[in-house]
Amino acid sequence: MIRVGTSGWSYDHWEHVLYPPGTPPRDRLARYVAEFDTVELNASFYRWPRDSSFASWRRRLPEGFGMAVKAPRGLTHAKRLYAPEPWLPRLTGAWHELGPRREALLVQLRPDQERDDARLDWFLGSLPVWMRVAVELRHPSWQHDEVYGLLERHGAAYVVMSGARLPCVLRATAPFVYVRLHGPDHDHLYGGSYADADLAWWADRCREWDAQGRDVLVYLNNDGGGNAVRNARTLRWLLG
Repeated sequence: MIRVGTSGWSYDHWEHVLYPPGTPPRDRLARYVAEFDTVELNASFYRWPRDSSFASWRRRLPEGFGMAVKAPRGLTHAKRLYAPEPWLPRLTGAWHELGPRREALLVQLRPDQERDDARLDWFLGSLPVWMRVAVELRHPSWQHDEVYGLLERHGAAYVVMSGARLPCVLRATAPFVYVRLHGPDHDHLYGGSYADADLAWWADRCREWDAQGRDVLVYLNNDGGGNAVRNARTLRWLLG
């Protein structure tokens, strides 16, 4: 299974790109799911939704649609994964409410958070085994075989990244691969539009992971100017 979507679905500047002019914000999700089969919830990073919101998404999203959820910054950026126990009931409660629409929990660490195997190991070991987790490790000190082995032991996916000054390591550590494409700009994240040749290269990588029997989730995060929507459409077309 290969799924391609975007990071977030509600942006004013996506009018004329994804939404017809005048589409109210409440109707944007319906327009999104008419075209894509997965999405990455980004707003949860800034403010964790109530369980009732996840239950509402479960009812509103069609069968076969998957939602990945970004972990709250209070856990990943303020606490840097230290003492995760107070957050666990919120994470598991949301996962229960999202039910069959849940895709994976995205855990994005700060770009200045250096390698700490013990802290990552404790955090992953604290999560229920039925929760799929993907970890975005932005600091270069994490790029080590021992870290990849740690992720493999927990069944957690190493997030494959593309973006300015981010390490692009094609490493699969779980039964699924989680890819975040932050834009082709060499100096600024979330900017620019990927060339068709670049997207064709990523399509080949997705096919390789799929041939290994892994699920593949790809999210375009270069939302400026609606580039994420256009690039996601092209990648889906390239994948057939």
